[in-house]
Amino acid sequence: MTEPTIYDISVTGRTGVTFPESDVPEYALPQGFVRQKLQLPEVSELEVVRHFTRLSQKNYAIDLGFYPLGSCTMKYNPKINESVSRLSGFTATHPLQPANTTQGNLYLMYTLQEMLKEIAGFDAVTLQPAAGAQGELVGTLIIHKYHTDRGDHQRTRMLIPDSAHGTNPASSAMLGYDVVPLPSDERGNVDLEALKRLCDDRLAGLMFTNPNTLGLFDENVCEVVKIVHEAGGLVYGDGANMNALLGVFRPGDVGIDILHFNLHKTFSTPHGGGGPGSGPVAVQAHLVDYLPDPIVGILEEGDDETAPLYGFVHPEKSIGRIKAFYGHFGMHIRAFTYIAMLGQEGLRDIAEKAVLNANYLQEKLKGSYTLPYDRICMHEFVLEGFWKDVPDIHALDIAKRLMDYNFHPPTNYFPLIVKEALMIEPTETETLETLDAFVEAMLKIAGEARTDPQLLRDAPHNTPVRRADELKAAKDLVFCCYIGDDWPGIQE
Repeated sequence: MTEPTIYDISVTGRTGVTFPESDVPEYALPQGFVRQKLQLPEVSELEVVRHFTRLSQKNYAIDLGFYPLGSCTMKYNPKINESVSRLSGFTATHPLQPANTTQGNLYLMYTLQEMLKEIAGFDAVTLQPAAGAQGELVGTLIIHKYHTDRGDHQRTRMLIPDSAHGTNPASSAMLGYDVVPLPSDERGNVDLEALKRLCDDRLAGLMFTNPNTLGLFDENVCEVVKIVHEAGGLVYGDGANMNALLGVFRPGDVGIDILHFNLHKTFSTPHGGGGPGSGPVAVQAHLVDYLPDPIVGILEEGDDETAPLYGFVHPEKSIGRIKAFYGHFGMHIRAFTYIAMLGQEGLRDIAEKAVLNANYLQEKLKGSYTLPYDRICMHEFVLEGFWKDVPDIHALDIAKRLMDYNFHPPTNYFPLIVKEALMIEPTETETLETLDAFVEAMLKIAGEARTDPQLLRDAPHNTPVRRADELKAAKDLVFCCYIGDDWPGIQE
């Protein structure tokens, strides 16, 4: 049964809001500012509330169940983060206020910068980027300007390992770099011999995801950085998988030049509704002057009786502003709260538990599913979602069937170097009972694939929306739009 739209339950003359009579003179807006006809549904307040509440209950969310979406780190978001972000001292401020009236906000941003610097081992941090992907763009902009300032205009190649995140090639291409793929070796590390062959005076840099999308920590990380640096290139660290490293490994300590963080992955700010995200970028000392303008700094040091004066500082060779104002401040509050609550020992515990949970699942499942790289994983791991003796079952069928067991599917078909990939990340927040229930479901599905494969091909069976024709959906896009003053219509 299809859920009725808000227009389906509309009844002429019914209203949910009655406005009082105006107590100010009417003012005619300029021509074109007001539509002469606006067809909105006519429903009561109760009907609106019930309609959207019903719809919300059809959505899956981390607050409802296990969400092993690999590489996305769909961990639980502690509710204290939300409480702190709603404090009136934060919500009632505006970025255009004078700095002397927003010292609390600036203190929080400065302290978060310092926290992130310490966690990852860098010299400076910008909080401006609106998401991890924009953080990548900032990193490539910095690399480009660094080489340009040195007169190295011939450096036009960016190396991207085949185990890197999918946004890395796009971020490089946006700067006009020639994207050069870098293969993995038999253990899932960067192939050192291939790297050496590709490192010449055309090299701008390497975009390095570590742990990579196979869930593996590169065993040769120090050698990789050394080879790139000796060729005059810079190493960009994709920090999306920092959840495996907190308190254990600092990327800056091995010489990685630039790193972005995903606050919505590692530091528990929400993913919901497509954002807002936050992708702070950290750099080593030789790149500090290239950071986006401005960043928060201490303008006057405090003493025993007065607090420091915080304000904005302007990097001398900045790549410029890349986000309105200073980033998504609400996300900064949530991440600050998370880090401050946990402290150093708590952050390390996150990484240890995330790695433990992933290895527990990997060991439980690798006998029933093919594990292409059989070694200790970090925060996530990748299985092959098919069996040679059941060639008509694919990763998508396994993922859809998992929905019948009330689990969100893992990431499908990524990384591309694993056939029928299922990328699974449990995070640190799940209990042993939840992990065991997931294992039980996965083992049942492995059995069903052989005894009743059609059951998997037709799945899911008990969700609000059954299996969609995803190929048709991708090719035949349908948009809902307003056409002039007419009723909302469907236009292809």
